[in-house]
Amino acid sequence: MASIAVIGTGYVGLVSGACLADFGNTVTCVDVDEKKIESLRAGQIPIFEPGLSDVVARNVAAERLSFTTDASQAIQAAEVIFIAVGTPPSDDGSADLRYVEEAARTIGRTIDSYRVVVDKSTVPIGTGRLVKKWIAEELAARALQSPSSALSHDFDVVSNPEFLREGSAVYDFMHPDRVVLGIESDKAREAMRAIYRVLYLNETPFIETNLESAEMIKYASNAFLAVKITFINEIANLCEKVGADVKAVATAMGKDGRIGAKFLHPGPGYGGSCFPKDTKALADIARKNDSPLKVVEATILANEAQKLRMVDKIEAALGSLKGKKLAVLGLAFKPNTDDMREAPALAILAALVSKGARIKAYDPEAMKEASWRLQAIDDHVTYCAGEYDTMKDADALVILTEWNQFRNLDLAKVKRLLKTPVLFDFRNIYDRAQAEALGFAYIGVGR
Repeated sequence: MASIAVIGTGYVGLVSGACLADFGNTVTCVDVDEKKIESLRAGQIPIFEPGLSDVVARNVAAERLSFTTDASQAIQAAEVIFIAVGTPPSDDGSADLRYVEEAARTIGRTIDSYRVVVDKSTVPIGTGRLVKKWIAEELAARALQSPSSALSHDFDVVSNPEFLREGSAVYDFMHPDRVVLGIESDKAREAMRAIYRVLYLNETPFIETNLESAEMIKYASNAFLAVKITFINEIANLCEKVGADVKAVATAMGKDGRIGAKFLHPGPGYGGSCFPKDTKALADIARKNDSPLKVVEATILANEAQKLRMVDKIEAALGSLKGKKLAVLGLAFKPNTDDMREAPALAILAALVSKGARIKAYDPEAMKEASWRLQAIDDHVTYCAGEYDTMKDADALVILTEWNQFRNLDLAKVKRLLKTPVLFDFRNIYDRAQAEALGFAYIGVGR
């Protein structure tokens, strides 16, 4: 098994580092944030991800996993270095590579013998070549400063994109559909096979290709899923106009083996750390290469429109929203995470408040995140202690995230708590006929 340094302890870095340690490797996770490293050393996990705290604790106890702010020391001790830093979107949608470059140059300033450098971050096509260039530049600069030290250290760069679903990331890392390796030397291939030996033994499919293809696989996969979500959302909107039920439509479509049932669930639009960022970055790459992806660009626009369409549905059912009090269940972009990056709730709540509504909100995990992401409308949002607490004296109930505990509400109790029995089920988790039989005005998506 290998000794590994993982630069970056965000979502991808922490999950990857912990799971690689669980495969029997010795892993040091590196971050410049001293408070985060202190918290991790104390056993405090900065993100909500089911199962992650157990994996971290198990491997720290086994002395296979450790945390440090000393990048140079971790790099010197490692045979393989994973770059797992953030690549936030710039204003034009392109990925900001400053942290990737910083990590690569730190590696170039530090290595003293052969290393394998692995891009784990989601990066634009061509970044692997840039990482090679940045490391080589630092080695060349060192050689000029110390001509006698022969700093012509060999290294390889590998692209190994992640395909982790928030809320299921530990399982996804341990049981992947495939492992993609952009790899161009036998020496690097041998190192990566040692790291992932557990998965090879489990006969996990490995896709080996060049750097650019590996980088494209990640973007193309996420863009396709975003398109699929947006397609069923637009079909749902049409269903409302023509009297069709999108649930029946999606079920029948999903039975077609060429289509598949996954990601055919209409709702208020996609969000999270991947789909919004990756679709915008891919569209930017395509434009810069004079090969625009019109389907992806249309998906980006349609997804933003879908979020605001939920506001239109609320206003159409309730009339003027001025002075209305709305109970909102769910703030995270999906269940089993506290992540609110690009969550539909952000755009929807801001628009509702702009129209004069007041919000009572509850989410099992995302309340802390919401308190700062919704600072601009903080005076109009009350965070509640539980799902039923949100409903007291509210004019309607709005479901934005399909947490399991929201799937089986006591609708008779809900009706008693609400001032008016109006249910906006924007995840289609309730039966329309049942809700209407109890006296609710029921508004779903595409039904």
